[in-house]
Amino acid sequence: MIEEGRVWVFGDNVDTDVIIPARFLNSSDPDELAKHCFSDLRPEFSQEVSPGDIIIAGWNFGCGSSREHAPISIKASGIGGIIAKSFARIFYRNSINIGLPLLESSDVQDNIKEGHRVRVDFLKGKIEDLNTGTIYISRPMDSFLSEIVQAGGLVNYIKSKAKK
Repeated sequence: MIEEGRVWVFGDNVDTDVIIPARFLNSSDPDELAKHCFSDLRPEFSQEVSPGDIIIAGWNFGCGSSREHAPISIKASGIGGIIAKSFARIFYRNSINIGLPLLESSDVQDNIKEGHRVRVDFLKGKIEDLNTGTIYISRPMDSFLSEIVQAGGLVNYIKSKAKK
C-alpha cells in the first residue's frame, strides 16, 4: 500500500457536503460521483486530480452526514489515500469499508505544500515529501483495517474469507 502522487491540501472540518454536494447524491455510480468531488470548494479538482494523488487535511476531515458517497467520490476520482490530523469517525469507517487508505498525522498538513509530490507507505506510516526529502512518520494503519483496505473494502474482504 504505497502511493505516490501530487498533494491536495485542505483545511479543518471539511464536511461531506463539501466533498460531494447533496445535489449530486441522486447517483451511486462512482464515476459520476467522482466528476463532482469537491465541485463547490475546488472546481478544478475532478479535472486535475491524477491516480495516486494524496489529500492532506487538518482536523475532523469528513465531518457531517454519514453518507458513503463522500469517500466513494474521493476514491473514484483517483486519490490514493488521505492523510489528516483527524477524521470524523463515520467517515473513517466508511473509507475503510470501501478500501480508501487513511493515515492520521499532526505534522504533514502544516509542512507539506499544495502541489508537492509525496510517497506514502500506509502500512508503515511513512510519508516522504519528494520535493524536500523530508520524511514524516505517523502511526500506521491497524493491520486488520489495512487487510480490509488491501482487499478493496469490507465486502471484498468478507468474500475473500468466505472462499477459504
